[in-house]
Amino acid sequence: MTHSVRQVTVGVLALQGAFSEHIQLLNQAAFCLKENGVNESEWRFIEVRTAEGLGKCDALIIPGGESTTMSLVATRSGLLEPLREYVKVIRKPTWGTCAGLILLAESANRTKKGGQELIGGLDVRVNRNHFGRQVESFQANIDLPFLRNSRAVRNNEADRPFRSVFIRAPVVEKILPHTEGIQTQEALREATIVAPSKITADDIAKKQFKTEVEILARLPNPATPPVDEDEAGLFLGDGGDIIAVRQGNVFGTSFHPELTGDPRIHVWWLEQVLNALDRKIQDSEGLDIPTRP
Repeated sequence: MTHSVRQVTVGVLALQGAFSEHIQLLNQAAFCLKENGVNESEWRFIEVRTAEGLGKCDALIIPGGESTTMSLVATRSGLLEPLREYVKVIRKPTWGTCAGLILLAESANRTKKGGQELIGGLDVRVNRNHFGRQVESFQANIDLPFLRNSRAVRNNEADRPFRSVFIRAPVVEKILPHTEGIQTQEALREATIVAPSKITADDIAKKQFKTEVEILARLPNPATPPVDEDEAGLFLGDGGDIIAVRQGNVFGTSFHPELTGDPRIHVWWLEQVLNALDRKIQDSEGLDIPTRP
């Protein structure tokens, strides 16, 4: 009896920004999954520039770069509304890094109205360019407890601090209440833009929509950028700036994992993609499929 291998296509939005770096780490992550026997899926990683390309994807990454430029190009190329459908209506797995986090937020401040559009999907308000200009960019070692839930990241590797790159980075300023009309309230704030509301496609998508925002990582508050690489400390604690969140199908990080050469977050996220695909099969066919960690 022939065993069929599941094919999984992950797209990286390639309108602007560090999309090629993400694809390099995705390839490393897929190799890590295979080496550790986590799954036998056949992975395909593609650059996404059109609605047709987006339609081929089981999951999507929105990279770091210039969120205003990405939004403008997506609007002009007719891709913005398909992206909103993908993230907020169908609720497919989506990860945004830095600029991608801004685009996936339901609300963003320090923004000129009319300057850009948001996709939405995360019930958060982000503070754009929280740490200042490009010259105030920095790196820091960060503890990421969620990596310990990965089957493919070994225990000693999961405990190792993650070297994170912050370039004109946003932070999650506020977790927004999951209530009707919150976008309208947010839009009344000065220099704040909001994403449009969308209705989920089906019961499977509604389950993702109803989930609450999880805070996955923080910096101390206020964060003090290290003087140089040797002085970067391990940032711990419950208080401080929020730099990684997840809500159902949507994951966002303030920093740039794609610029580090470290595939651990990409490994973890690909496992989350597999979980989402398993849940979809289970919900649609009523199958009893064990959930991966």
